[in-house]
Amino acid sequence: MTPLRPFHRIAVALLVMTGRVTRLGLARWAGPGGSDRAVPRVCSTVLPWAALFGVCCRQHLYRPGAVYLRAGDEAVVTNAGQHPHGLERFCASRYGTPGPGLACCTFSLVSTPERRSFPRHVEPVVRRDTEQAASKANAAAKQQNPSPAQRRRGRPKGRQNTHTADVT
Repeated sequence: MTPLRPFHRIAVALLVMTGRVTRLGLARWAGPGGSDRAVPRVCSTVLPWAALFGVCCRQHLYRPGAVYLRAGDEAVVTNAGQHPHGLERFCASRYGTPGPGLACCTFSLVSTPERRSFPRHVEPVVRRDTEQAASKANAAAKQQNPSPAQRRRGRPKGRQNTHTADVT
């Protein structure tokens, strides 16, 4: 219970805050008990997330007699950042091609009468070192052997406009 009190204050402050989220801002919005040193202390504390999700679902979400399903899904979030942890090339079904992003595997509890999903376990997908080394070697091999049939940029010499109305 002791680590949960400051965690509760900081979580409420995080939900209520407006603007940029910083350590000092969290400490100010958390009120008494949410000092500037409490924020990193809470972030470094190991919490039993599975047990916390279970208690939260049992206390606030569970309805006796309702039908619940367990579901799992992997989601890819495309990212424009430079070097966040876990940034790899994953295949996003929305685009149909692999691209840089972060992937998370989520297991959730689905309430059929409410048609809502409650996540129980969320874990980032990180490739193994051997897979990363193989992909880097493959990319280096492609850079060393550029294709010889590369064209110059722009319209080729002697190329005229084509009529798009004359389509067969």
